[in-house]
Amino acid sequence: MTHRHSLKTLCLVAAGGALEFYDFVIFIFVADFIATLFFPPHLPAWLVSVQTFGIFATGYLFRPLGGVVFAHFGDLFGRRNVFLFSILLMASSTLSMAFLPDYSEIGIAAPVILMLLRILQGIAIGGEVPGAWTFASEHIAPERVGFACGIVGAGLAFGVFLGSVVMETITTTLSTEDMLHFGWRLPFLLGGMLGVIAVYLRRMLHETPVFMALRAHRSLIPEPPLRTVLKHYRGGIVISVLCTWVVAACVLTLSLLMPTILQKLHYIGRLETLTITSISAAFRMLAVILAGIAVDYAGPASVFIVGGGLLAAGACALATLESTGMNYLCIVSAVIGLSGAVATAVPVVMIRSFPPQVRFSGVSFSYTVSYAVFGGALPLCMAALSEDNALAHVYFLLCVSAGAVIIGIYLWFSPAIIRYRRHNEDGEPTTSGDE
Repeated sequence: MTHRHSLKTLCLVAAGGALEFYDFVIFIFVADFIATLFFPPHLPAWLVSVQTFGIFATGYLFRPLGGVVFAHFGDLFGRRNVFLFSILLMASSTLSMAFLPDYSEIGIAAPVILMLLRILQGIAIGGEVPGAWTFASEHIAPERVGFACGIVGAGLAFGVFLGSVVMETITTTLSTEDMLHFGWRLPFLLGGMLGVIAVYLRRMLHETPVFMALRAHRSLIPEPPLRTVLKHYRGGIVISVLCTWVVAACVLTLSLLMPTILQKLHYIGRLETLTITSISAAFRMLAVILAGIAVDYAGPASVFIVGGGLLAAGACALATLESTGMNYLCIVSAVIGLSGAVATAVPVVMIRSFPPQVRFSGVSFSYTVSYAVFGGALPLCMAALSEDNALAHVYFLLCVSAGAVIIGIYLWFSPAIIRYRRHNEDGEPTTSGDE
């Protein structure tokens, strides 16, 4: 495959991932409007907040189901068709949210249906992110897997950036009354329409050369892939689960929970919050690509160690958001965005932890189960802990940064855990350690 064709494939994968991630995260940007419209008006504010974040969390809790099912078929029958279906499911469920009646129209059925649609989104994203990493890594030279994961990560960050820009535009244009009346539906409507475009774009993708080689040489495993993963690759599962903890913290705290943190804990206005979130996401796009290049040259262990230090810097930057002045807040948001660079090392470690026959299942199971636990619980925990300590999110990120450094040190001295680096013409992995 030519370099130009590989880059085109990466861009298509990243573009689809951006639109699907936009669909998944836009919920959090309109959470305050959903809290007002989809629950009984007499409920206390704290209970409405918990219920809203609970619906948000259901998307994470059902990620493992989507991840396991999509990965099963992806390892047995090919990555491409699974990849197409995941974005189709996301687009249809997001578009349905745009036309969902609220509590005043259909009562308790409104939050119930919203939760069901959120579950479908979780199932879809469960197959999307691991699928994107697997698909991209198998379409590019083994020594450039870091760059490929960086491009995919930039696409996911762009989804957050797009959500911030869309919400900033709508908030600037519409009044609060208009937002409650119809404005909150517009981001979902746009997401559903863009998802349809993404489905069309993904039809241009071809099956990965690695899977085609496995199928041509009859190297596919005869039993369910997940059974093989659980039986023979427990070490890969453990390191992948720990790595997912790091990326979950980066994505949630530095991206999805940023609007809530800025508004509820630091009393920054909605418009300023969206501006800060957009700047942070833009710098994160740059950071993950540079980190991907660094992974290819220096290895994931080094990026985990250095990235852990950057994450600590981002946590400290979050602690200074009480300072006034928009210029200062923009600088801080750039630091916060750059601190998410360590996330790029995570998929590289996960991809190298499993052979190609069960790679999709191994990555997807480890990622989605871990994300369901950390991602589902984190918003609720943060909402509860912030009542007692406004800097709970900062302390949490400092703990995660220390964990990233520890993972990096472990990988430095035990590189054999990520030994599946290259593939020969038969699609079989070699087992050279990380250099």
